[in-house]
Amino acid sequence: MRRALLTLAALLGSAVAVAATPWQQIQHPVSGAPQSIGGFANGCIIGAQALPLDAPAYQVMRQDQRRYYGHPDLIAFIQRLSTQTRQLQLGQVLIGDMGMAAGGRFSSGHASHQTGLDVDIWLQLPKSRWSAQQLLKPQPLDLVAPDDKQVIARHWQPQIDSLIKLAAKDSDVTRIFVNPAIKKQLCADAGSDRAWLHKVRPWFAHRAHMHVRLRCPAGSLECEDQPPPLPGDGCGAELESWFLPKKPGSTPPVKKAPPPLPPSCQALLDNHRL
Repeated sequence: MRRALLTLAALLGSAVAVAATPWQQIQHPVSGAPQSIGGFANGCIIGAQALPLDAPAYQVMRQDQRRYYGHPDLIAFIQRLSTQTRQLQLGQVLIGDMGMAAGGRFSSGHASHQTGLDVDIWLQLPKSRWSAQQLLKPQPLDLVAPDDKQVIARHWQPQIDSLIKLAAKDSDVTRIFVNPAIKKQLCADAGSDRAWLHKVRPWFAHRAHMHVRLRCPAGSLECEDQPPPLPGDGCGAELESWFLPKKPGSTPPVKKAPPPLPPSCQALLDNHRL
């Protein structure tokens, strides 16, 4: 029995190793002037920086996974947002995944986060700092009702509105992805100040966090920006389409093989293997 368990553990470990991407073997940023290269879902980064892990206005979760690297512009945005949040006494900002030391593809969890310009920020704002154990194994707060059509009223707080609004009004931010039910609640709460809402995009999952994306930095000539979001607040028919029943016979999209890396990213990877 013991031998069988050891064999199973070895097989599982082997499967994890096979699933890992080469980017996960790069433990330290690639030296050079900061450069985000390629697209958000197919790229890499030179000159990434680690987000400081000890700060008064935010905390970094799951530090053991080493997903706290990004372009200096992303580091500055997180520090800026958390400082504003602290000044308004909204609570502690909880930072989830950013990117790896050289960016690139994750083995699981994300298709994007590859160029050092994406960060997941949890939509809960604790008043007191979390313990090391809480940060290591954080428990997400699901804000969306089981019917996927609305937020859970007892979990929704005005501070969440304020946090998302602060992020959306930052000039470096181009998109914020949240669950459609969360976008619906933001639309209902916004009042007459609505210009920032067009950056907030409905997307699958994202029930407990917002995914913030920055524009390509100045000087990153090989960075590929997305087209700007459609004009308007996105609170009408566009949003309602997310709540329509699925058409009979519809099937989920087939997962495709990743495209070839941008040449500069492939060269970076090849040099690391030498």
